[in-house]
Amino acid sequence: MNERLVIGKKLILNPVSVNNYTLFPLLSFFSFFFFVLPSIQISYARSIENTIAKYLLFFLGRVDVDHVITRKMQLIAEAEQLKPAFMKEVDSHFTEFVDSLIEKSVILESSTPASTFSSASSEKDMHKNRSLRAPPEHGKIFTARRSLLDELFELSHIRTIYHMFIALLIIFILSTVVVDFIDEGRLVLDFDLLVFAFGKSTVVAYTWPCMFLGTFIIPYGLFHQWAQGYSNSSHRTIRSFFYGTLFMLFQVIGLGIGPVYVAVAYALPPASGFIVMLEQVRLIMKGHSFIRENVPRVLSSAKEKSSEFGFCIVPFPSMGQLCSKMFYRCVNSFYGLICFLFQVLGSLFYSYYIFVRLCIPQFRNISQEPFNLRALVLCIFNSILPGILIYFLIFFAFLHCWLNAFAEMLRFADRMFYQDWWNSTSYANYYRTWNVVVHDWLYYYAYRDILWLFGKKFKAAAMLSVFAISAAVHEYVLAVCFGYFYPVLFCLFMCFGMVFNFVLNDRRKGPFWNVIMWTSLFLGQGVIICLYSQEWYAHQYCSIKNPTFLDYMKPRSWTCRHVQI
Repeated sequence: MNERLVIGKKLILNPVSVNNYTLFPLLSFFSFFFFVLPSIQISYARSIENTIAKYLLFFLGRVDVDHVITRKMQLIAEAEQLKPAFMKEVDSHFTEFVDSLIEKSVILESSTPASTFSSASSEKDMHKNRSLRAPPEHGKIFTARRSLLDELFELSHIRTIYHMFIALLIIFILSTVVVDFIDEGRLVLDFDLLVFAFGKSTVVAYTWPCMFLGTFIIPYGLFHQWAQGYSNSSHRTIRSFFYGTLFMLFQVIGLGIGPVYVAVAYALPPASGFIVMLEQVRLIMKGHSFIRENVPRVLSSAKEKSSEFGFCIVPFPSMGQLCSKMFYRCVNSFYGLICFLFQVLGSLFYSYYIFVRLCIPQFRNISQEPFNLRALVLCIFNSILPGILIYFLIFFAFLHCWLNAFAEMLRFADRMFYQDWWNSTSYANYYRTWNVVVHDWLYYYAYRDILWLFGKKFKAAAMLSVFAISAAVHEYVLAVCFGYFYPVLFCLFMCFGMVFNFVLNDRRKGPFWNVIMWTSLFLGQGVIICLYSQEWYAHQYCSIKNPTFLDYMKPRSWTCRHVQI
């Protein structure tokens, strides 16, 4: 009897969640056998008890398993819903922690023990001054990191998109080969467009070394001569003015007028002109950043009356920190270098086939009718596809492959040349993440210096000035390379770019604003390809024998009524 009571308690107290209407008859049937029939023999009763116990345990266990499975599925669904928010929160906190840790380590390395234990008021003053113009040692922080596309290409889904672009290139090649074989009866492999675009390469081969060696020697030599006798000079202002004037003359005449004269006098084709002009802009930026980074160090060491400079000088102008300890080196990979250069070459051929298959046939089919609004609208929308493909190729070939190739050669480990600009929901974030190298230069040497000169109240004016500088330089390069002034990019940059920068600001979140940004980018690329192509062909087929300066400034596509392609 006691054994039956123990078994009954175990079954009744079994912690499972079942329906009361199911549990009541089972317990009644169970009680009848264990408490109403006590006179049955022990052996027979035990056999019946074991059978009923097995049945009840099986039934109740099945209900318990079904309940556990259902509950488990609910918990998995809830976990999947919470997973994105949790990962985003962890990532943000981890990023803030790492950034603060790096900043503190840099400040501790660059500060003395006396400055570390300074008073609260001095810390507030230092923080206030840093917000306007940070000292050189508190500038951009370099760290070893890979480019974002290199990390994304480890995912099979992103590699598939990369393979889709390769497949599209194969389709372009097959289309060109088949059409040429049908028209000519043979394979045509002359690549006449590439040969024309990169023509007069010998002029470029002579011009670039002169620009490079001039930037390598002259800014460093002038700076070294100025810095050697500055602390002991009795006429520091005159000395600084003299060497500063020499440096400005080199920047304006040597790097400014010289390359422009070569591009105009030798009538360099577009691609060759871009090589010279983009190198001109790059070397001017490098020379300015070299002087801007090191002059404050000399001034601070002179105030401390130190006989030695409190910094290291590398005999090569470079953007950002020049001290070797700030450059995180990595082991260069010859295979990686070859892969990056091969992808640059592939992107050039990709651009060639885009122009041959999508751009030139479109303009050849333009009817011999006067220019009208309908033709302009159709031209813009038909130019969106080649425009956005060229846009992707410029990003991939230059910002990813070309810069990573030089980073491999120079063993430079900080590969953050861009960020995830494609996820931007605001133009403010897009401008920060599209080209990190140029953005950092404009931020440290243009925007912050303007705030330092005019005060923190002029943030809007400083931002407008930076936009104007960037837009003017872009349009200047295009005007010299194309041989005409047609400020389409400047107007898009200063008008729509400025408006979108304030309208589509960082407060705009969500996929809707990302769609708006991509739509505007698509339309912008279509406008650029259409209008610049029309102006190019107008200059080719409506040429003027003795053009004046105003003829180069006026849009010729507006007056050339019949553009023959």
